[in-house]
Amino acid sequence: MISAALVLLLQVGPNPSASTPVTAVPPELYELRQRLNTRQQDAVVDLRPDRLKLCLARGDQDSTAAKTEAAEWRSNAGDDDKADALHCLGYAQARSGEWTEAASSFLAARDAVSGDDPAYRARLGTIAANAMISSGDNVAALAALDVAEADAKSASFPQLSSEIALDRARSLVALGRPEEAKAALATARELTSANARAWLLSATLARRTNDLPAAQQFIEQAVLLDPSNTQIGLEAGVIAVLSGNDDAARRSWQSVTTLAPGSDDAQTAQSYLDQLAGLNPLPDQ
Repeated sequence: MISAALVLLLQVGPNPSASTPVTAVPPELYELRQRLNTRQQDAVVDLRPDRLKLCLARGDQDSTAAKTEAAEWRSNAGDDDKADALHCLGYAQARSGEWTEAASSFLAARDAVSGDDPAYRARLGTIAANAMISSGDNVAALAALDVAEADAKSASFPQLSSEIALDRARSLVALGRPEEAKAALATARELTSANARAWLLSATLARRTNDLPAAQQFIEQAVLLDPSNTQIGLEAGVIAVLSGNDDAARRSWQSVTTLAPGSDDAQTAQSYLDQLAGLNPLPDQ
């Protein structure tokens, strides 16, 4: 069976009997900042004019040049393309790590959307909220998500509504409001039951609030939906080891090292396997 020391180190939050808190493993519930550049961004690009696509591509290659290009575009933009110019400017700023400036540009882009296009407004508002989360301004992010949620509902866009609920959960966790975060995650699962990430984040939060039975149910569904996801494999192992099932934990972490050898997730999985074998002390995180 797993040692009492390892159980303590894998537990969520501080040990109530200890004088100093123990950092949880794996790290706090969060989404990588690169999410700003993934599904939501791609969904917008597919629907926008060629100039925006070219400007965003420039942002991937040279964010400084893209900021200059987008600023010039914005200064000469009419009502029909002002939102796209601001969108590109925000993207270039985000690529430079200027999260506060990017959020302002995305919000301005949202407000400049012409005509009846609530789906585009919802996407831009959601991206703005992601930039705010990355800057650490979770209160502002929640306000932006409220507007984005209304736009997504107006556009009958349940997939984006689900993503908005996940972002809301991220901000609520960061603000120390886990019960509200759980409700947001439940909404995300209800809107898109096939979204493996919604089940993964639900499992992580349940584990962090010491509800291991719920965490196990959530992670099992995540595995069914996306069995090759290494983040799911890592979390499944942590839940298993905290539940006293060392063999299941070992299998989960070994699967991660097999699926993505050399990756950051594989290195993390190997460090967990080493802890389980009692080879090395748990690294500080």
